This record gives sequence, C-alpha cells and structure tokens, in this order.
Amino acid sequence: MTTTATLVFLAVVGARFLVPLLIPRYPLPAIIAALILDAVDQTVFQAFGFDPPGYQGYDKAMDVYYLAIAYLSTMRNWTSRPAVQVAQFLYFYRLIGVVAFELTETRALLMIFPNTFEYFFIAYEAYRLFWNPARVTLKGWIATAAFIWIFIKLPQEWWIHVAQLDFTDTVEEIWWFGPACAAAIAAVCLIYWFAIRPRMPAPDWRWHVAADPLPAEAATVASRNRWVAEHGRLWSIGTLEKVALVSLIWIIYAQILPSATFDNVQRFVITSTFVVANAAISLWSARSSRSVESAPIAFAVRVVMNAVLVALSDWLLPFSGGDLNPAVALFFILLLSLITLLDDRYRPVHEIRVRGAQAAVTT
Repeated sequence: MTTTATLVFLAVVGARFLVPLLIPRYPLPAIIAALILDAVDQTVFQAFGFDPPGYQGYDKAMDVYYLAIAYLSTMRNWTSRPAVQVAQFLYFYRLIGVVAFELTETRALLMIFPNTFEYFFIAYEAYRLFWNPARVTLKGWIATAAFIWIFIKLPQEWWIHVAQLDFTDTVEEIWWFGPACAAAIAAVCLIYWFAIRPRMPAPDWRWHVAADPLPAEAATVASRNRWVAEHGRLWSIGTLEKVALVSLIWIIYAQILPSATFDNVQRFVITSTFVVANAAISLWSARSSRSVESAPIAFAVRVVMNAVLVALSDWLLPFSGGDLNPAVALFFILLLSLITLLDDRYRPVHEIRVRGAQAAVTT
C-alpha cells in the first residue's frame, strides 16, 4: 500500500477501536457512530484505491469488539433487568454463531445466528431517551427482540451473507428497487407518526443521550469494591460468563491473526486460565481495599499485570511445544485487560441494582 493508503487504513481501524470506548458514557450516539464506521469503512478503503486482504475476517472481528463493549455497558447503564437478560442471550447467541462461522466459513450460519443484539441495544437506548425502560416487562422486551429478529435482521443477514448482494449495485441494476426502498421507509414513518406515536405514554423526562447516573451505592470504584469484597466469589456465574466472553472473542481473533501453534481447545484453556487469574487478582484487590478510580490508570496497571502473566507463560510454553508471537501476545494482553476491566467495573453495578430491586420487593 502507498503511504496515503496506509494512513487511511490506520485512521479507519483506529476509529473503529476508539469510538466504541464512548459507548458506556454515550450509548446511543456512540453505537450509531460505530455502526456507520462498520458500514462505510470498506467504501473508504476502495475510494483510496485499495481493499485490505481478509476484509471479511477483520470486519467480523471489529464487530465483535464494539458489540462486546456495548454488551458490557448494559450492565453499567440499563435499569431494566429483563432487558439485560434478553441482551445477554442475544449477544452470546450471536457470538457463538460468529465463532461457528469463523471455524467453518459457512455463511448461512450468520443468518441462523443474526446480530439482533445490536438493534435491540439501539431500540432500548432510543426508548430511554424519553421513557423509563424499567416500566417495560420481560414480555415487552422479548417482543421487541422478536420483531427485530424476524422483520429486520433475518432479511438483512440473508441479503448480506447468503445472497451476498450490494445495495448500491442493486439500486443501479434494478430500476424499481430504489423507489421501493424509499416508499417502504416512508410507510414506516407514516405508521409510526399516525398509529404508534399517539398511543405512546407521556415522556418520563427530557431527552438526553448521556448514560443515566449510577446508583449512589455504586457511584465510585471504591464503593463497588466494597460490595464485591462482601458478596463477590471467584467461582461464580459472573466468572464463568467472563471466561466464555473472552475465550470466544479470542478464538474469533485468532482466525485472522498470525497465531501460535495452538488449536482452539488449547486457546480456550489458556484464555480461561488468564481470565480466572484476573478475576482472582481483582477479588483480592477488592478485599484489600485497593481501588483505582481512574479508568486509564487502572487499564495501564492491568496491562502491566497481564504482561507479567504472559511473560511467565511464555517461559513455560517451550515445555508444552507452544510458540508465542510478540505482536499477537501484545494484542491479547490489551484485549484481555480491556474486557476484564470493564466487566469488573460494570458487573457490580448491575448486581447492586438487582439486589436493591429484590430488597424493595421483599419490604
């Protein structure tokens, strides 16, 4: 690639890594920005005269990254426990499908495991602009997910991954396709304006895009650590979910990165070991009343900690026949550190909310 093409590639990839970090604080605008970047990045590359090799694998990996941050932010921000439960199912269902696709390259799997989570996240955050999501029942959130799944994502996944059609090319080749899409959008807007909007309840608050304030008892890292010190357990559903999350994501990334001589079972075991080690250190830190409020500083500390763990494992790898690629090791350290840090900071917020809701019901 030319120097210009290289700079464009680095700028686009950098944006796809950095923009999702805004999702926890500004959920709706940040995820829409990530969605737009996902849609236009290949067009930008082609406009500058190049098309990165292995684009499909890179694109799926970047999708998994920003959706992981979006999923973790539901535990920080969402006040509706049923919505979090639905989001949890939708996210992991898609994640398993992407792993299956990466391992088999069967495109139909992406239709069987559609990315319903992303639009469900947008639907929740759009509703939260004006109304309290806690008023919606589990049945309501399931109905929302079902509508998105059946009427939006299945056609979209078929179009992109099974039929492998391009919207611009189709508009140019079929004269009626563009007007039909415009008419469909107009019909949806009219249905919303005349049929749905009048039946919607009065707004609960003035619209705002920033995430709602955290509960008072979870407003600081120190307060969350006190809760973890009292209620946290190393061997828990939370640790199991964290193991599944990081391991599945790393298996996806391992398909597009130069890899060490590990199979996927070994990757899962090694990644699980690192995640459990991080969880144990985090629990020890909480019980020792050690907390760092600054997220960048906490991330830097965790990167150093995981670098030490990886260095120790590298010393042991020759005994198991493995080999460690330094660039891949650094990427693994950064990814592991980011996801485990966000999980450790956001999961207690959700658990405190759940515990508070249960206490309110019993009293």
